[in-house]
Amino acid sequence: MTAHTTVIVGASIGGVRTAQALRNTGYGGRIVLIGDEPELPYDKPPLSKALLSGDIAAGEIRLLDADGASALDIELVLGSAASDLDPAGSTIALEDGSTIRYDNLVIATGANARPSPWGEPLGVHVVRSLADATALRQHLERGGHLAIIGAGFIGAETAATARKMGLDVTLIDPNPVPMSRVLGANMGQRFIDLHTRNGVDTRFGVGVESISGELGAFRIQLTDRSTLDATVVVVGIGAVPNDEWLASSGLDVDNGVVCDRHSRARGHGNIYAIGDIARFDNARRNELTRLEHWTNAVDQASVVAHNIVHPTDPREHTPIEYVWSDQYDWKIQIVGVAGSRMHTVVDHPTKPDQFAIAYATDHMQLAGLVTVNWPKALIAARRALATGVTFDGFTEQLNRLARPNTLLEAGS
Repeated sequence: MTAHTTVIVGASIGGVRTAQALRNTGYGGRIVLIGDEPELPYDKPPLSKALLSGDIAAGEIRLLDADGASALDIELVLGSAASDLDPAGSTIALEDGSTIRYDNLVIATGANARPSPWGEPLGVHVVRSLADATALRQHLERGGHLAIIGAGFIGAETAATARKMGLDVTLIDPNPVPMSRVLGANMGQRFIDLHTRNGVDTRFGVGVESISGELGAFRIQLTDRSTLDATVVVVGIGAVPNDEWLASSGLDVDNGVVCDRHSRARGHGNIYAIGDIARFDNARRNELTRLEHWTNAVDQASVVAHNIVHPTDPREHTPIEYVWSDQYDWKIQIVGVAGSRMHTVVDHPTKPDQFAIAYATDHMQLAGLVTVNWPKALIAARRALATGVTFDGFTEQLNRLARPNTLLEAGS
């Protein structure tokens, strides 16, 4: 009798955690984990931080080694990307010409760095893989001037890492503030000040017309007609779901694989998608949602593993969004949905680098929170979002956290 087989395409955090969760949930069938890179599975958040700076080595970010895979009876198929999916035949074709049959399929191919519109000659980098980070580190070790195009998480973290390594850094973004998609335009000045305080030349509200030259001698033409010389360039202008290989599959693919509330690909009961590539029916938001968050992939992996093992009792994936970023001496943590126009800032009375920004929904409920160096505020926000709290009620709670003694005396 042929063993029941679950194939997982994608060997980053979502794929690995799904394989592990299947075993932990009691799945006894065959598990095949496919990765396009020859590397053993590794974690990606350190790529722009500790691994790039050299504080940790590649072996320290492994998610699963050969012994761990063997212990869980997980078959690793590495170094050949999936190239085609045939749902009718329940098969995956790989670039090396082989095919693998599945009973259940989990698509976890994540997202790729958005390609550089200015080309990627030697010395112009994106940071999405271990190979990317390794190549960039080799160039940064030469010193000089790093120009970073894009001030999202990757760009901002790379700027902080490069300054730690002693490079001159210029951070460029056509938006008026860094991480604008998350923070909104009104709150970005504090984060601009963070970069300038750490010696970064910031060019916000200006774009890039062209990049010419070569490694060690790039010339960047900006839209304000100024020019900038750089030794190395990093392009961090976002990510796109890695779904091109699904073009002929017949799946509903629209900015990722469209899924129901149980993370099943729409119209396919034995195909699931998780992580950056999944655009799922989010009951919490009541809309299709695609999240590029590490924690979302981890949480969704657990849900999908349960649903494969218990198909008659499926669970919904209803995450409370959470993402973090380490920049200089700031631990930035974001829970829920930030960036709305209605917001309140609560500062710690004695610690200038500890504050929180609470954001409201259109109906004046708490939507999300950005915290800097304030874990207690983050914990409070997670609880509030899980239970449902008004925006005004939560901001009062934040003020009590910031000034407990003062408020106690005022109320006594």
